[in-house]
Formats: sequence, C-alpha cells, structure tokens
Amino acid sequence: MRDAGFIFGSYLITLGAIGAFAWRTIRVGRRLADEVAEEDKPWR
Repeated sequence: MRDAGFIFGSYLITLGAIGAFAWRTIRVGRRLADEVAEEDKPWR
C-alpha cells in the first residue's frame, strides 16, 4: 500500500488525458460537421 498514491494518481492522470482527448475530438468533429453542406452528409 506504500505506492497506492502513485498508482491512483497515475490512473487519474491517464483517465483525465483520455477524457480530454475524447472531449476535444468530439468538439472539433461537431464543428467540422457544421461546415459540411447538408446534401454532403450521408449520415443525415
């Protein structure tokens, strides 16, 4: 249990980085999707 702080901190940093990357990717994707013309959107 001596290294528990290091382990939990590492998990926190890793999950935070993954969450920030996912949030940024979704945000940029939505912004770019708004720039595409409606007739060029096969997903709609």
